[in-house]
Amino acid sequence: MLIWQEFGEEDLPALAGLAEACLAVDGGLPLFGQPPLLRARLLQTRTLAAWHDGEPVAAVGVGTGRTPATATGLVHPAWRGQGIGARLLSWADEQAGDADLLVTTETWSADAETLFAGRGFERTFLEWVLRHDLDALPEVPAADGVRLEPAALGPELFGTYRASFADRPGFVEPAAEDWLGELREDDGYRPDLSLIARGPDGTAVGFLNVIENWIDQVGVVPKWRGRRVGAYLVATALWSLAGDGAREAWLCVNDNNPAAALYRRLGFCDAGRRARYLRRRP
Repeated sequence: MLIWQEFGEEDLPALAGLAEACLAVDGGLPLFGQPPLLRARLLQTRTLAAWHDGEPVAAVGVGTGRTPATATGLVHPAWRGQGIGARLLSWADEQAGDADLLVTTETWSADAETLFAGRGFERTFLEWVLRHDLDALPEVPAADGVRLEPAALGPELFGTYRASFADRPGFVEPAAEDWLGELREDDGYRPDLSLIARGPDGTAVGFLNVIENWIDQVGVVPKWRGRRVGAYLVATALWSLAGDGAREAWLCVNDNNPAAALYRRLGFCDAGRRARYLRRRP
């Protein structure tokens, strides 16, 4: 028998166990099993969980203080196929009221995609989560005339990011102080492992940011693409992470980003997906 009731901060350890069970079956973003992201996704304005023998077997959090409203939910693999996910989605939809609803899933599954599509949700974002076991490292020769050096948080790094991403569909340029500030305030940011790539004349032609053991962003300016700069940046970061004692490295890449093929050639393996779905009110 299931008991349906809200949850709070004191339930985070139990919710972490639920998230880990989903990640073990579906794959996805491993950070979802840790308190900061779990709190951000689930401890929203309204919460609801299905409890069995004192443990949550399904949960959803809904944020109603923004437009669109937001929701994240999950169902334990052993409890799927019983309509629980549909009930959570219906409840989240009710909480959203007249607002559009954006659902984020950090542990994507085909069954969830079918549920969302059947309820009129449109997938707006799909991203691969990739893992690299650092016991086998790629050998990538230096790109011709390119040298690497540690990145400095400043206008040049932001300018290289902007030049690398500006031509991508849907790119929205952030304010430089916001973009740099997020890195500066992130306790996991590794300026010692983050990199700037310079061409023969010293101009920045690419960059890579590392947060903990994640390759957070990689970019190469358009005229230097196809010249091994990206592969050289990533391979150098992997060697540095391994030398620093990391056992694995992670990154996320959009489902339709051709760079995914490069990462897989460098030894990254698929470790699940994450996605977002939007339902617009008529």
